[in-house]
Amino acid sequence: MLSLAVLALVHAQEPGDPTAQLSEIIVTGSRLPSRTATESPAPIDVLSREDLVSTGAVGDELGQAISVLAPSFNFPRQSNSGTSDHIRAGQLRGLSPDQTLVLVNGRRRHPSAIVNTETKIGRGTAAVDLNTIPLGAVARVEVLRDGAGAVYGSDAIAGVINVILDERPSGFEISTSYGFHRTNVGPIDQTLTDGETFTLSASGGTTLGDGGFLRGGVDYRDRNATNRAGFDQIPFFIAPTPANLALAGRRNYAEGDPAVEAVNLWINAAVPLADGELYGFGTVGQSDSEGATFFRYPDGSDNLTALYPNGFLPITTGEDDDLGLTAGWRAPVGPWAADLSLTYGRNEFTYGVRNSLNASLGASSPREFRSGTYVFDQTSANLDLTRAIRLGGVDAELATGLEYRNENYETRAGEAASYAAGGLPLAIGAQGAPGLSPEDERSASRDVGGAYLEIGLRPTDRLLVEAAVRAETYSDFGETLTGKLAGSYAVTPDIHLRGAVSNSVRAPFLGQVAFTDRTVNFGAGGTLASTRTLPVADPIARALGAEDLREERAFNLSAGLTAEPLPGLTLSLDAFRIEVDDRITLSDRFFGPALEAFVQAQPGGAGLQSVRFFTNAVDTETEGFDAVAQWRLPLAAGQLTLGAAYSYARTDIVGFTDTPAALTALDPAFRLIGVEEINTLEEAAPKWKALVSAEWSTERYRLLGRLNGYGSTVRVFNFGGGFEPRQEYGAETSLDLEGSVDLTSALTLTAGVSNALDNYPDRSSADINYFGNLPYDILSPVGINGRYLYTRLTARF
Repeated sequence: MLSLAVLALVHAQEPGDPTAQLSEIIVTGSRLPSRTATESPAPIDVLSREDLVSTGAVGDELGQAISVLAPSFNFPRQSNSGTSDHIRAGQLRGLSPDQTLVLVNGRRRHPSAIVNTETKIGRGTAAVDLNTIPLGAVARVEVLRDGAGAVYGSDAIAGVINVILDERPSGFEISTSYGFHRTNVGPIDQTLTDGETFTLSASGGTTLGDGGFLRGGVDYRDRNATNRAGFDQIPFFIAPTPANLALAGRRNYAEGDPAVEAVNLWINAAVPLADGELYGFGTVGQSDSEGATFFRYPDGSDNLTALYPNGFLPITTGEDDDLGLTAGWRAPVGPWAADLSLTYGRNEFTYGVRNSLNASLGASSPREFRSGTYVFDQTSANLDLTRAIRLGGVDAELATGLEYRNENYETRAGEAASYAAGGLPLAIGAQGAPGLSPEDERSASRDVGGAYLEIGLRPTDRLLVEAAVRAETYSDFGETLTGKLAGSYAVTPDIHLRGAVSNSVRAPFLGQVAFTDRTVNFGAGGTLASTRTLPVADPIARALGAEDLREERAFNLSAGLTAEPLPGLTLSLDAFRIEVDDRITLSDRFFGPALEAFVQAQPGGAGLQSVRFFTNAVDTETEGFDAVAQWRLPLAAGQLTLGAAYSYARTDIVGFTDTPAALTALDPAFRLIGVEEINTLEEAAPKWKALVSAEWSTERYRLLGRLNGYGSTVRVFNFGGGFEPRQEYGAETSLDLEGSVDLTSALTLTAGVSNALDNYPDRSSADINYFGNLPYDILSPVGINGRYLYTRLTARF
């Protein structure tokens, strides 16, 4: 059954039953018990396991599955984006990925150790890697579209994604799928088949004691790379030698999805006690992925023809190890319902490159390198207490609790050959992924303590009021105080008004404080330049005016209504406004003769041509609305479900921090935040997204059609010297089709096609397509892979 992120999923309906009661109990957005989506003061989408599986998400990626169903969530695919090829990030309501808090079973999930410096959407952020949570483990996903800092603490500015794990106490399920892209690639006028993907998911459950359960499983994914690169026209700044020019008209580059092999294990359990229960859940995963960088030509300072006579395409590698575990105890303690838990999360990402070299080392250079390792771990201890009370003669619910969190971040040097400067006057470091040196190693840690109080009461049968306040103290930058006031009012049993006002904070991610990397980016005139991301405490960054990062501060307003004007028809409309002060972003990339001379004169600046660092440089305002409708009605011995949703979010920068004098002294044209970052925040993500669907199902058959539409996007580059090419890519649509049949009571066969019409974004202009090599921009959520066909076989016993 398809749900287009409607207010909430209803309980399962028998075919032919048009009623749809919005009575599912939700657990996100409040610590108080027994809330339904209808009476929630904030909009919450509830996406069922069945709907998520039916999205046709490539490789059963949870992030993509959520993006197909939730109108306010986007999950773009990256390419030629360094570490961002390997770890993808999504965004809610057009805000940054790290401004959405992710929970698993209500407990804070750890983010990835990778800071995505080379991506466009979410540049400079470290988001939770949703794809480390197996789709086969999910019972449902609740998406709260409202600020919730007073309830959950840092990061919940745009909202909250709460992944609820499967707790079925019996039965086994095995599902396997195979899919591939079959698409016409216009820039090369060829029909290609690639991106072959195989998945296997298995889970099983059993009861534990009287009312307990144990369920666990494994998900496996093997996906081949895709390539939508065009024919190489040879960049003008490449030496016009016969060896270089001989490569014209070939596909020397790769643009598309990386190759990925991943396995994820999961468990979810509860053991009843004489009074209360012990519970635990967790995931552990490992993935290996390969992305692509820019081609290196035969006759250049970054190549040795003795090793690569025809040039080479470096292939980046990512080894990602992820662990998330929670153990807890729930029990009544006097009049209180107590929940005590301990959560540990850890992500370790090792970055490297193969089919490469360090040209300065000469013919003895290795061709494969380990370029550096990034590690983040997080430990959270929580005590939550709830109880019923009387307040002013009115029944009320009270929740209070304490949280302690410890976070640690570190970067480790790569192998010596990945960063060493050899004896030849050629390019230094591993091409495609220059290594971190021992001088680049960084570590940072913080302790966070928090306490909250939340109360909910019903002054009348129609009115629900909730208030929350939270105080936190951070060992690295001080104290924060957040609050929220929200309410809902039943105008009639079928019409509810709702609204909320709150403030939230987002602490700077430790990776934004300590992260460093070395990459190759566009420099003057579109040439490639060696760029280093500097930690704000680095002496070079300080000399350029970098300051310690502060927390982001947000103010949220929302108002809306829900209605059920006819049996089976549900509607919702919610408007919002989000103000964020001191928003953390990457600075502009600074390059040019004066900057280059300055940084290369500093310790550790050898070979650098461009630098950047993090800064609290801008204030933003985001305004928009979400509209959702769903209608269930009987049709031809089955049930027809029609859905529609529309989400609009516009972000504007309303304030800038002054550019440090140290930067303008080097070049008066320098700006702390340049046109590329302004573009990232305001125009790179589509402002609107629309979903329309129809599903017909019986006890045996199911047919589904879904049309997704996305607004236009804009790309701006800064090539220096006033050359700032800009291109707007038009709105795009994607049609998805799926059908399934129960072959037996235990066996279901499904076949489907995503992007059935093989739609692509507009092609990039000559100023942006990098000399024909990268014909498509990755900004549009419709992606650049084209049509994807798949089949799935599921057995239950």
